[in-house]
Amino acid sequence: MAETVCNETYSGADWALAEVERARYEDCAFHDVDWSEATLTGCTFVRCQFGNVRFNASVLERTAMLQSVLQRCSFFDASLIDCKLTGTQFVDCGLRPLTVDGGDWGFVSLRGQNLTATKLGALRLADADLTGADLTRVDLRGADLSGVRLKDAVLKGADLRGADLVNVDLRDVDVTGAKIDMAQAVLLARSYGAVVSD
Repeated sequence: MAETVCNETYSGADWALAEVERARYEDCAFHDVDWSEATLTGCTFVRCQFGNVRFNASVLERTAMLQSVLQRCSFFDASLIDCKLTGTQFVDCGLRPLTVDGGDWGFVSLRGQNLTATKLGALRLADADLTGADLTRVDLRGADLSGVRLKDAVLKGADLRGADLVNVDLRDVDVTGAKIDMAQAVLLARSYGAVVSD
């Protein structure tokens, strides 16, 4: 079991190309840290603050960022594989291009973030806040979107087939050209007050 690092502040650290396994941080702050091309495997960050951190071309696998805040961080060409980001907030981050393979992003805040053409299929995004997010051409096939907030979000050309849209209000969402299945078409019609019958 890795020793937990608590209440530490890291500023200007150059950890590019680092390989980190099973590190655990709680209530720590990372400012202007360069984690470009790093590999973080099985790491855990709880209630941590990230400011201007560069995760460019990094690989995060089975890594958890819980109830943390990432502000002005760059994830250019990064890969997040089976990561858990429950309750974490992304603020003014660069998230394109980004590779996401599975994971649990429940209660994540991605308000106003640009996720154009990102593949988020099969991702758990239950109760996430995607208010005002640009989800143009995003692949959300089979994703758990139950309870997601999508007010003023853009879903133009997005692929929503097989996604769970229970308790999702689509009335203030631009879904022009979005791909949906028959069950979702019924949900969408009902959200606009239509009575769907055989």
